[in-house]
Amino acid sequence: MVSCKKALIACFFVLAIAGVSYGLHELEPLWKRESLTGGFFGLNKELEDKGIEFGFALTNVYQQNVRGGLSKHDRSGRLSGSYDLEVLVDMEKLLGFDGGRVYLLVEGGWPDTAGINDESVGSSWGINADAIGNETAIVKELYYICQPFGEASELMVGKIDFTGYFDAAKYANDEITQFLNAAFVDNPAIPFPEYSLGLVLTYYLNDDLYLMGGIADAQADGRETGFRTAFCGEDYYFYILESGLTARFDSANGPLEGTYRAGLWNDAQPKANTDSADAGKSYRDDVGFYLSFDQMLKKENNNSDDEQGLGAFFRYGYSPSRTNDITNFWSLGFQYLGLFEGRDKDVLGLAFGQGFFSDSAKTSYTADYESVMELYYSAEIAPWLVVSPSIQYITNPGGNDSVSDAVVIGGRVLIIF
Repeated sequence: MVSCKKALIACFFVLAIAGVSYGLHELEPLWKRESLTGGFFGLNKELEDKGIEFGFALTNVYQQNVRGGLSKHDRSGRLSGSYDLEVLVDMEKLLGFDGGRVYLLVEGGWPDTAGINDESVGSSWGINADAIGNETAIVKELYYICQPFGEASELMVGKIDFTGYFDAAKYANDEITQFLNAAFVDNPAIPFPEYSLGLVLTYYLNDDLYLMGGIADAQADGRETGFRTAFCGEDYYFYILESGLTARFDSANGPLEGTYRAGLWNDAQPKANTDSADAGKSYRDDVGFYLSFDQMLKKENNNSDDEQGLGAFFRYGYSPSRTNDITNFWSLGFQYLGLFEGRDKDVLGLAFGQGFFSDSAKTSYTADYESVMELYYSAEIAPWLVVSPSIQYITNPGGNDSVSDAVVIGGRVLIIF
């Protein structure tokens, strides 16, 4: 298998050829471009007119545990990285008929160790949600999008990452641009399957209310196509249903918008918490629920297209103790866009989260809970270059009361090509 570094070299080689073809002299000045290559040297614009949009981004993360945890000296995984290649195809523009759209997301990462968590910190949910280990190329998502019941509906069928659509908090859902700690990207109390074959159907009852349901292969291996586990062997599926309401509150600078979600999930496969599994026990039809809110609290101006201001999010999740290690989880956080004068695109984020462990898994978890606090600041150096220093404080890493609280400092660099 080709290494990630070789794959990246190949990508840059293709970009160099594209640059010759489309003319580097037509690019905007470096620090004013929306992307480093000016839309792949004009190639993006050419393909967009034909119904094909694509993007390429590179993320590098450096983290170091400076206090407590498992080790302050292990250097393994301190520097990790990933790339994302996205392609969206409009079938009407490309083929001349209304055939919906096709979305593709390919992701790769390095090095072999997926960040510093396992060796240095020991958190139950992980301190670097971007770290995926040494993977040359994973087809994370490949699905077809259409509107089977008119404009009020949307259906996605194929290989889907459910975490991007369900419990999708506006201010805490993306490890590339927002919080790094995995507890602020996805709710640890929801046993989402890996990138899996499935479908998601959304129906908008009106402009402010929607219903969304999904079914996925519960045994999926995200590194595979998904056909082996979805159509061979046991028929174990993950079901989820979510309803969301958009609310608006008046303010001096226009309406303050928020979204309030509630969801219910069912995991049909046999499972058990860590201690029960060691004893050979398992149970089917795991059922739980979650709440997810985000709300704009302050707007800096009355421009409807400008989101500068203060926003907040809240999450809660419940899962049964006999089948899950984490039975209750909640988190609360804030984001301020454009806090400082002249830095309208910079983001300051602060969040706190706490997960409680199953009472029937006390052999594995000697502490009742693990909690985390994260503070980050994303500075836009250029539209295509964002630098984000961060600090995390983890209490009872891994639910182990013999492990000291950990302090992790680090930074993230995002480059959009």
